[in-house]
Order: sequence, then C-alpha cells, then structure tokens
Amino acid sequence: ITADDLKGYKPVERTPLRGTYRGYEIMTMPPPSSGGVALVEMLNMLEGHDLKAMGDSSEAHHLMIEVMRRAFADRAEFMGDPDFVRVPTKGLMSKEYATKTAATINPARATPSAELRHGDPTPYESKETTHYSVVDADGNAVSTTYTLNESFGSGVTAKGTGILLNNEMDDFTSKPGVPNGYGLVQGEANAIAPRKRPLSSMTPTILTKNGKLFLVVGTPGGPTIITQVLQIIVHLVDRNRSLYDAIAAPRLHQQWLPDTVDAEPFALSVDMRRALEAKGHRFSTTSVLGGRSYGNAQGILIEPDGTRVGASDPRGTGAAVGY
Repeated sequence: ITADDLKGYKPVERTPLRGTYRGYEIMTMPPPSSGGVALVEMLNMLEGHDLKAMGDSSEAHHLMIEVMRRAFADRAEFMGDPDFVRVPTKGLMSKEYATKTAATINPARATPSAELRHGDPTPYESKETTHYSVVDADGNAVSTTYTLNESFGSGVTAKGTGILLNNEMDDFTSKPGVPNGYGLVQGEANAIAPRKRPLSSMTPTILTKNGKLFLVVGTPGGPTIITQVLQIIVHLVDRNRSLYDAIAAPRLHQQWLPDTVDAEPFALSVDMRRALEAKGHRFSTTSVLGGRSYGNAQGILIEPDGTRVGASDPRGTGAAVGY
C-alpha cells in the first residue's frame, strides 16, 4: 500500500435500500454489501407464511433454512460492487420475485444446494467487525457496522500508527468456485479489480412503522450477519419477543454452500434436530465462524410510548447504555 493508494481513495455515499415487511418499513445497506438485498429478499419470501402460527416448529426452522439457502445462491451469482457490475437490486428485492422463488421450497424436503440454481430477478427490475446502534434525544437514529474482516484483520499494523490493516481482500472472489475464509463460494460479479470494493455481508438496519422509529439493529459475524439480523426481526415482528430475547435467542445459519446448516449449541432439541435431518438437512460439525462467537448484536427498540429499550448480545462484550 502506497501513499498514492491512500490519496486516491474516495468514499462513496450511497442511498439506503428500502423494503417492507408486515407493515414495517426497512432501511438497510445497499451493495457492495450483500446484506441489505439478501435481508429484504428473505423477509419477502417469509411474508407469505404465518410464522406466528408455525411457532418454534421444525416446519418453521425448515422454512428459514430454505429461504437462507436461496438468498445466498442469488448472492453468489449477482452481487458485487455496483460501480463495476450490474446488480439487479430491484429485482432481487421484488415481492413478485420472492413469491416465485419461495414457491420452489418443498415443505417436506431440503433442497440440495448442488441442485439449486440462482433465480432470475431481471424480469422484476425496475476484533473484527463492530456494530453500534444509536438513537438520540430527538429520535435521530444511526445503525453502523464497520470491519477489519477477520479477527485483527491482516494481523499487520501500519508502521508508527498502531492501526490494524484489514484483510477485506478475502471478501473478493479469488477464484470462482473456491470458498473464502468463511466458506462462501462467490461468482464473477465479485472478482478482484483495481479500485473495486469487495462484497461484504454488513447489514446495519433501521425499521419504522407508520413513519415512527421502531428498531435500530446490526451485528458482526461474517456471512451470518445477514441471517442473524433476519432472525432478530422475525422474533420481534412475528413472535412478539422482547428485544433482549430476540437478540439472545439461539440462531441457525445456511449460506447455500457448503450445503450444511450451522446451529448454535443447544439451539435445537434432539427431536427438532432429528425432524430436520429427516427432511434432508445436514448439520455442520465446524461453524463457518471457526469457533468465534455467533455474533454480537446491538439493538435499540422504541416502545409505543417513546421509551427507548437497548439490548446487547450476551454472546459478546457490548453494552446497552443511556444518558
């Protein structure tokens, strides 16, 4: 890295993505993060199902896993830096596209990832990572995620600064079909190029309802960031859990390839695990996070009377504070 490299770098301001879920408006991060698009795509697929009635059943877990699988297949094919490749954002976030994609889910059987092709959204066109959520006295809200990628990034500091350099190059596709440090298999859209930004999974998110702030949330966790934020929103909106319970609840993760499901220890009962295995799901023995904590979500929820409720993930080292 030279001084000219740093001098030539320019930040890019992008318009947040907007979607809806059961009457809530979602504002989240656009490409070159894959998180916002994938989050809205998955919520759109879930919207046609009564998750509240399904409860904590094997059918509900099966549906969540299959929705994740499809969104990550699309991520691998279409996502990259929009300054270099055309990302069909509107198509991927289309309700119609989600309906068509969700229709491919067999409620009785897991779809082998090797048999699952990405969809075609074009007809619908029109110590690592850190997250903090902030709401001020006037109701202004900020959801911010930033990253070194893996723990301590590249493990190298810029001489004389003490500043750790990231290893975000791992978020690029080094070679199509070859997994990165998190096991993600990615496509040509995310190939390395000069001045190109790599595809991340950061998903800082804000939810409003009827124009009023409802939720500010986000988390670290590599590719599991996307599925963590998804599950927190589902716990809050569909299952009426408290913010702390929604953040603390056990988590699952599926990312298309490898064709396995990550489950936190004790996330599933023995009977639930067997029921999902009977549908064809295979559980990983090694997490894509390599033994690291499954996230460190930070959230703020606004009660109907305006009370701000903060919650910090018990898996991590954050804290909820107010003053």
